[in-house]
Amino acid sequence: MTVQKNWTIKLVLLKGTSMQFGNLHRLAPELRVETWIGSDGKELIRPLKLADLGDGYKIIFCFQHWCPGCHSRGFPTLKKLHSSLKSKNVGFAVIQTVFEGEDVNTVEKLRLNQEQYFLKMPFGHDVVQDGDQYPSFMADYRTAGTPWFTVIDPSGAVVFADFRLDADRLLEALGEESVDMHRVPDS
Repeated sequence: MTVQKNWTIKLVLLKGTSMQFGNLHRLAPELRVETWIGSDGKELIRPLKLADLGDGYKIIFCFQHWCPGCHSRGFPTLKKLHSSLKSKNVGFAVIQTVFEGEDVNTVEKLRLNQEQYFLKMPFGHDVVQDGDQYPSFMADYRTAGTPWFTVIDPSGAVVFADFRLDADRLLEALGEESVDMHRVPDS
């Protein structure tokens, strides 16, 4: 039954997804974001890596502080997912992808948003580096802006990448308490 449940998760996440952005069905690139704060709001000694989020599913939420949709839809969705899935071996991270508005979307806004939404998870600050056109996460994961959700399965494949993630549909797909978030369905 667990294998069937995991297939349902993938189908719910991928249903109707046809887009030119996102790294769907590809192996997730390693994170290159240099600046992070931990769930306690303190600066991390080293940059966060995907392995730090555990060996189950990973949900990465990208935002900008000044983005109205991030606050009206993105963070509430993330908060709902986190409160329901944090005990089911799902790793979470938030990245402020600063592709514009550098004077407003500052590193100081990480802790402000972390506290505002009561999210005990790592927050990263990803700025455009010299010679690059976009912040590293946007370039590596081919995101199209904010708010942006990326879901990575336990095998490391990107199974969802889009502006909106339907939290209710995902949670419904997970349904049972016995869902094994480690197991990847056999191909």
